[in-house]
Amino acid sequence: MRPSKRKNDEMRPVMLEVGVSRHAEGSCLISMGHTKVLCTASLEERVPGWLRGLGRGWVTAEYGMLPRATGERMRREAKSGQSGRTQEIQRLIGRSLRAVVDLEVLGERQITIDCDVLQADGGTRCASITGGWVALRQCIDWMMAREMLEKDPLKDHVAAVSCGVHGGEVILDLEYVEDSEAETDANFVMTGAGGLVEIQATAEEEPFTEEQFDEMLRLARKGIRELVAAQAQATGVET
Repeated sequence: MRPSKRKNDEMRPVMLEVGVSRHAEGSCLISMGHTKVLCTASLEERVPGWLRGLGRGWVTAEYGMLPRATGERMRREAKSGQSGRTQEIQRLIGRSLRAVVDLEVLGERQITIDCDVLQADGGTRCASITGGWVALRQCIDWMMAREMLEKDPLKDHVAAVSCGVHGGEVILDLEYVEDSEAETDANFVMTGAGGLVEIQATAEEEPFTEEQFDEMLRLARKGIRELVAAQAQATGVET
Protein backbone atom coordinates (compact mmCIF):
# COMPACT_ATOMS: atom_id res chain seq x y z
CA MET A 1 0.00 0.00 0.00
CA ARG A 2 1.31 3.44 -0.94
CA PRO A 3 1.73 6.01 1.88
CA SER A 4 -1.19 8.03 0.48
CA LYS A 5 -3.34 4.85 0.11
CA ARG A 6 -3.50 5.50 -3.63
CA LYS A 7 -3.66 2.79 -6.26
CA ASN A 8 -0.54 2.35 -8.38
CA ASP A 9 -2.17 4.16 -11.32
CA GLU A 10 -3.78 6.93 -9.26
CA MET A 11 -2.73 10.58 -9.35
CA ARG A 12 -2.63 12.84 -6.33
CA PRO A 13 -5.42 15.45 -6.21
CA VAL A 14 -4.59 18.20 -8.72
CA MET A 15 -5.79 21.80 -8.37
CA LEU A 16 -5.09 24.64 -10.81
CA GLU A 17 -5.98 28.13 -9.61
CA VAL A 18 -5.62 30.80 -12.30
CA GLY A 19 -5.22 34.56 -12.08
CA VAL A 20 -3.57 34.51 -8.66
CA SER A 21 -1.15 37.35 -9.46
CA ARG A 22 -2.67 40.74 -10.26
CA HIS A 23 0.50 42.02 -11.93
CA ALA A 24 1.58 39.11 -14.15
CA GLU A 25 0.14 38.65 -17.65
CA GLY A 26 -0.56 35.06 -16.67
CA SER A 27 -0.46 33.11 -13.41
CA CYS A 28 -1.35 29.74 -11.92
CA LEU A 29 -1.03 28.16 -8.49
CA ILE A 30 -0.78 24.43 -9.01
CA SER A 31 -1.17 21.87 -6.25
CA MET A 32 -0.34 18.21 -6.82
CA GLY A 33 -0.97 16.64 -3.45
CA HIS A 34 1.18 18.58 -0.99
CA THR A 35 3.44 19.98 -3.72
CA LYS A 36 2.53 23.59 -4.49
CA VAL A 37 4.14 25.79 -7.17
CA LEU A 38 3.32 29.36 -8.12
CA CYS A 39 3.80 29.90 -11.86
CA THR A 40 3.74 33.38 -13.40
CA ALA A 41 4.15 34.49 -17.01
CA SER A 42 5.80 37.84 -17.80
CA LEU A 43 5.76 39.41 -21.25
CA GLU A 44 8.61 41.56 -22.58
CA GLU A 45 8.71 43.38 -25.91
CA ARG A 46 12.23 42.19 -26.61
CA VAL A 47 14.17 39.01 -27.20
CA PRO A 48 17.69 37.85 -26.28
CA GLY A 49 20.43 39.48 -28.35
CA TRP A 50 21.07 36.39 -30.43
CA LEU A 51 17.43 36.45 -31.65
CA ARG A 52 17.18 40.13 -32.56
CA GLY A 53 16.07 40.81 -36.11
CA LEU A 54 15.06 37.20 -36.81
CA GLY A 55 11.33 37.74 -36.37
CA ARG A 56 11.00 35.01 -33.76
CA GLY A 57 10.08 35.11 -30.11
CA TRP A 58 11.33 33.17 -27.12
CA VAL A 59 9.83 31.34 -24.15
CA THR A 60 12.09 30.67 -21.20
CA ALA A 61 11.72 29.67 -17.56
CA GLU A 62 13.23 30.22 -14.15
CA TYR A 63 12.76 27.85 -11.21
CA GLY A 64 13.41 28.17 -7.52
CA MET A 65 12.45 26.75 -4.15
CA LEU A 66 11.53 28.99 -1.25
CA PRO A 67 13.61 28.47 1.91
CA ARG A 68 10.86 26.56 3.75
CA ALA A 69 9.51 24.62 0.79
CA THR A 70 11.13 21.60 2.45
CA GLY A 71 11.38 20.16 5.95
CA GLU A 72 14.47 22.18 6.82
CA ARG A 73 15.24 25.72 5.76
CA MET A 74 17.38 26.03 2.64
CA ARG A 75 19.59 28.98 1.83
CA ARG A 76 18.24 31.27 -0.84
CA GLU A 77 20.00 30.61 -4.12
CA ALA A 78 20.22 34.36 -4.66
CA LYS A 79 22.86 34.26 -1.94
CA SER A 80 24.48 30.88 -2.52
CA GLY A 81 24.22 30.72 -6.33
CA GLN A 82 22.06 28.45 -8.47
CA SER A 83 22.66 24.74 -8.05
CA GLY A 84 23.14 22.44 -11.03
CA ARG A 85 19.75 20.89 -10.22
CA THR A 86 18.00 24.27 -10.44
CA GLN A 87 19.63 25.09 -13.78
CA GLU A 88 18.73 21.67 -15.19
CA ILE A 89 15.08 21.96 -14.10
CA GLN A 90 14.52 25.45 -15.49
CA ARG A 91 16.03 24.42 -18.82
CA LEU A 92 13.67 21.45 -18.88
CA ILE A 93 10.68 23.69 -18.22
CA GLY A 94 11.71 26.08 -21.00
CA ARG A 95 12.27 23.26 -23.51
CA SER A 96 8.93 21.69 -22.65
CA LEU A 97 6.95 24.88 -23.15
CA ARG A 98 8.75 25.88 -26.36
CA ALA A 99 7.82 22.49 -27.82
CA VAL A 100 4.20 23.66 -28.16
CA VAL A 101 4.75 27.32 -29.15
CA ASP A 102 5.05 28.71 -32.67
CA LEU A 103 7.82 31.20 -31.96
CA GLU A 104 7.43 32.97 -35.30
CA VAL A 105 3.78 33.74 -34.56
CA LEU A 106 4.84 35.10 -31.16
CA GLY A 107 7.02 37.69 -32.90
CA GLU A 108 10.03 39.37 -31.32
CA ARG A 109 8.78 39.05 -27.77
CA GLN A 110 9.91 37.02 -24.80
CA ILE A 111 7.67 35.29 -22.26
CA THR A 112 9.37 34.23 -19.02
CA ILE A 113 7.69 31.61 -16.86
CA ASP A 114 8.76 31.88 -13.21
CA CYS A 115 8.12 28.75 -11.17
CA ASP A 116 8.48 29.24 -7.42
CA VAL A 117 8.06 26.14 -5.27
CA LEU A 118 6.08 27.06 -2.15
CA GLN A 119 5.95 23.52 -0.79
CA ALA A 120 7.77 20.43 -2.05
CA ASP A 121 6.58 16.84 -1.76
CA GLY A 122 7.96 15.33 -4.94
CA GLY A 123 7.27 16.16 -8.58
CA THR A 124 8.10 19.87 -8.44
CA ARG A 125 9.49 19.96 -12.01
CA CYS A 126 6.40 18.18 -13.32
CA ALA A 127 4.09 20.57 -11.46
CA SER A 128 6.10 23.51 -12.82
CA ILE A 129 5.67 22.38 -16.42
CA THR A 130 1.97 21.64 -16.00
CA GLY A 131 1.22 24.89 -14.16
CA GLY A 132 3.63 26.82 -16.36
CA TRP A 133 1.56 25.92 -19.42
CA VAL A 134 -1.54 27.36 -17.75
CA ALA A 135 0.28 30.63 -16.96
CA LEU A 136 1.56 30.72 -20.55
CA ARG A 137 -1.96 30.11 -21.89
CA GLN A 138 -3.23 33.02 -19.81
CA CYS A 139 -0.46 35.30 -21.04
CA ILE A 140 -1.22 34.50 -24.66
CA ASP A 141 -4.94 35.05 -24.06
CA TRP A 142 -4.02 38.45 -22.57
CA MET A 143 -2.05 39.28 -25.73
CA MET A 144 -4.80 38.11 -28.06
CA ALA A 145 -7.41 40.17 -26.20
CA ARG A 146 -5.27 43.24 -27.03
CA GLU A 147 -4.83 42.18 -30.68
CA MET A 148 -1.08 41.79 -30.26
CA LEU A 149 -1.10 38.48 -32.16
CA GLU A 150 -2.50 37.54 -35.56
CA LYS A 151 -3.26 34.00 -34.41
CA ASP A 152 -2.78 31.73 -31.43
CA PRO A 153 0.88 30.58 -31.17
CA LEU A 154 0.06 27.77 -28.74
CA LYS A 155 -0.14 24.56 -30.76
CA ASP A 156 -1.07 22.11 -28.00
CA HIS A 157 -1.10 21.43 -24.30
CA VAL A 158 2.03 20.18 -22.56
CA ALA A 159 2.17 18.56 -19.13
CA ALA A 160 4.50 16.36 -17.11
CA VAL A 161 4.17 13.56 -14.59
CA SER A 162 6.50 11.28 -12.68
CA CYS A 163 6.49 7.49 -12.65
CA GLY A 164 8.78 5.02 -11.00
CA VAL A 165 9.45 1.60 -9.58
CA HIS A 166 8.97 1.43 -5.81
CA GLY A 167 9.04 -1.80 -3.87
CA GLY A 168 9.08 -3.66 -7.17
CA GLU A 169 5.83 -2.01 -8.27
CA VAL A 170 5.43 0.50 -11.11
CA ILE A 171 3.61 3.56 -9.76
CA LEU A 172 2.31 6.90 -11.02
CA ASP A 173 2.95 10.40 -9.58
CA LEU A 174 5.50 9.80 -6.83
CA GLU A 175 5.37 11.82 -3.63
CA TYR A 176 8.65 12.53 -1.83
CA VAL A 177 8.72 9.49 0.45
CA GLU A 178 8.34 7.26 -2.64
CA ASP A 179 10.70 9.29 -4.80
CA SER A 180 13.46 9.15 -2.18
CA GLU A 181 13.26 5.34 -1.94
CA ALA A 182 12.41 4.44 -5.55
CA GLU A 183 14.44 1.86 -7.43
CA THR A 184 13.66 3.80 -10.64
CA ASP A 185 12.62 7.43 -10.99
CA ALA A 186 11.28 8.81 -14.26
CA ASN A 187 9.66 12.02 -15.55
CA PHE A 188 7.57 12.10 -18.71
CA VAL A 189 6.75 15.31 -20.60
CA MET A 190 4.01 14.95 -23.22
CA THR A 191 1.71 17.04 -25.36
CA GLY A 192 -2.06 16.88 -25.28
CA ALA A 193 -1.96 14.93 -28.54
CA GLY A 194 0.27 12.34 -26.87
CA GLY A 195 3.59 13.37 -28.41
CA LEU A 196 6.67 12.76 -26.31
CA VAL A 197 8.69 15.90 -25.52
CA GLU A 198 11.20 14.50 -23.04
CA ILE A 199 11.75 11.43 -20.87
CA GLN A 200 14.12 11.38 -17.91
CA ALA A 201 14.53 7.92 -16.39
CA THR A 202 17.18 6.71 -13.96
CA ALA A 203 17.68 3.40 -12.21
CA GLU A 204 18.81 4.13 -8.66
CA GLU A 205 19.45 0.47 -7.76
CA GLU A 206 18.63 -2.40 -10.09
CA PRO A 207 18.27 -1.60 -13.81
CA PHE A 208 14.64 -1.43 -14.89
CA THR A 209 13.28 -3.77 -17.54
CA GLU A 210 11.70 -2.97 -20.87
CA GLU A 211 8.40 -4.27 -19.49
CA GLN A 212 8.65 -1.89 -16.53
CA PHE A 213 9.42 1.01 -18.86
CA ASP A 214 6.40 0.18 -21.02
CA GLU A 215 4.22 0.15 -17.90
CA MET A 216 5.65 3.49 -16.74
CA LEU A 217 4.87 4.95 -20.17
CA ARG A 218 1.33 3.57 -20.01
CA LEU A 219 0.74 5.09 -16.59
CA ALA A 220 2.34 8.38 -17.68
CA ARG A 221 -0.07 8.65 -20.61
CA LYS A 222 -2.98 8.12 -18.22
CA GLY A 223 -1.66 10.81 -15.88
CA ILE A 224 -1.00 13.28 -18.71
CA ARG A 225 -4.57 12.87 -19.99
CA GLU A 226 -5.86 13.79 -16.54
CA LEU A 227 -3.53 16.78 -16.28
CA VAL A 228 -4.46 18.07 -19.74
CA ALA A 229 -8.15 17.78 -18.81
CA ALA A 230 -7.44 19.81 -15.66
CA GLN A 231 -5.58 22.43 -17.73
CA ALA A 232 -8.48 22.71 -20.16
CA GLN A 233 -10.98 23.08 -17.33
CA ALA A 234 -8.88 25.73 -15.57
CA THR A 235 -8.36 27.85 -18.70
CA GLY A 236 -11.58 27.12 -20.54
CA VAL A 237 -9.51 26.45 -23.64
CA GLU A 238 -8.82 23.16 -25.37
CA THR A 239 -5.83 23.87 -27.60
